[in-house]
Amino acid sequence: MKLLKPCLAELLGTFYLCFAGIAAILSNTSVVGGNSGLLGIALAHGLALSIAVSNFGGISGAHVNPAVTCGLLATGTIRAGMAVSYIVSQLAGATLAAALCGRIFPEAAVIEAQLGIPLPAPWATTGTILAVEFILTFLLVTTVFATAVDERGKAVKIGGFAIGLTVAFDILAGGPITGASMNPARSFGPALVFWNWSWHHLYWIAPIAGGLVAALLYKHVLLKE
Repeated sequence: MKLLKPCLAELLGTFYLCFAGIAAILSNTSVVGGNSGLLGIALAHGLALSIAVSNFGGISGAHVNPAVTCGLLATGTIRAGMAVSYIVSQLAGATLAAALCGRIFPEAAVIEAQLGIPLPAPWATTGTILAVEFILTFLLVTTVFATAVDERGKAVKIGGFAIGLTVAFDILAGGPITGASMNPARSFGPALVFWNWSWHHLYWIAPIAGGLVAALLYKHVLLKE
């Protein structure tokens, strides 16, 4: 029972991020006619994540990302059982967001954008995808540790804002290359609903690897003892 509230917080927090992000992508299709472009998509993800962290950080820590959860697990901040429960909740929140977006938007828009699944550019190789997603997630998880785990960062009280801005600039930098997922749940939800698993395994491997390296580096080198 004590897991119910934090798991629900993880589900809702991931829903915030994925619903806003997928809806922004679908809104920019030629069918819907939005014109906010990459900047609008980046801001939608970043603002939604900032709000999710602010709303649910006090309940679950607002990981809303399996890569963040794995990083915290590797550093002993969260136990294995809770980490698994969190990841299941995150995947459920992402899937719910994708399913609702698929129902709300016109079918032609869903097909045009492939339901907002983060996918690589046609020229991107496997190595490119792994490198970019690793770097983007490394930056994100470093920010999480710096502002939400490190007591020195917590004192500044800008954790949600900083984490959201990191996602926004990551999308601006890497969106045209890989779709800038940084989050296996963000890739999983629309992939399951739209049933497109192209490149999907890379969007688990690279973000989790980047999150683990960032978490271990911050824990053992930068974190105040």
